[in-house]
Amino acid sequence: MKLGELLMDAQARLGDVSDSPRLDAELLMAHCTEWSRGQLFMRLRDPVDPAVQAEFEALLARRMRGIPIAYLLGERGFWTFDLAVTPDVLVPRPETELLVEWALQLLEAHESPRVADLGTGSGAIALALASERPDAQIDATDLSAAALEVARGNAERLGLKQLRFAQGHWFEALSGRYDLIASNPPYIAHADPHLEGLRHEPLMALTDGADGLNALREIIAAAPAWLVAGGWLLVEHGYDQGEAVRRLFGQTGFSEVSTRRDYGGQERCSAGRWEQT
Repeated sequence: MKLGELLMDAQARLGDVSDSPRLDAELLMAHCTEWSRGQLFMRLRDPVDPAVQAEFEALLARRMRGIPIAYLLGERGFWTFDLAVTPDVLVPRPETELLVEWALQLLEAHESPRVADLGTGSGAIALALASERPDAQIDATDLSAAALEVARGNAERLGLKQLRFAQGHWFEALSGRYDLIASNPPYIAHADPHLEGLRHEPLMALTDGADGLNALREIIAAAPAWLVAGGWLLVEHGYDQGEAVRRLFGQTGFSEVSTRRDYGGQERCSAGRWEQT
């Protein structure tokens, strides 16, 4: 079978599984051939090597079972780099880049800031901040030892050395106070139907098993003990949780509480400033 025919067939088969079947098919084939997508387009009329086709078909079958393409490829683009990902960590998503952008703005006035990333997973947030602020001291924590191994590996590959990775539940592995604490915690409600489409990702990183606000409640309530006066807490949350999260910030005593929307127009991140000592 020619390359173009194989890609068209794969695209059709992926139509009911993926929101981007053409891109998925091309990425899988690029992975199997070790060619760029541009090189694929130049070879659409070429016959496909049987060994390559067999590898491609095996990956395609797994993708059709709903396994995220990032797990099949072993990496996902985030910020300005590619991160290694495994089923031990969530697949980094573009919406989380909004949190990174906001964090960088909040840190502009700080020299050598102390930053914490709670529930770091693949290390996406911590590594993006480290890449932009080499003067920052960043502590990244996660309850999962396997996730921390992925994050450490990503830091080593990117040559980012100013990070400390530590295992613990939210604040357990921290020490001292921070200029900014960021987190993308599990915030999907247990009964949310979207969880079915995420069944291949680690459940503990997606949902609290309840209303989706438990982790956010815990983080917001405990954060003041870990922030310097004037420090910021910045969290990602669900599209329908903005009002509830702002209320939690306010009840805890944060000031300058606000929410930003993602590129889809959904409320996605909220922040508050801790003025007290």
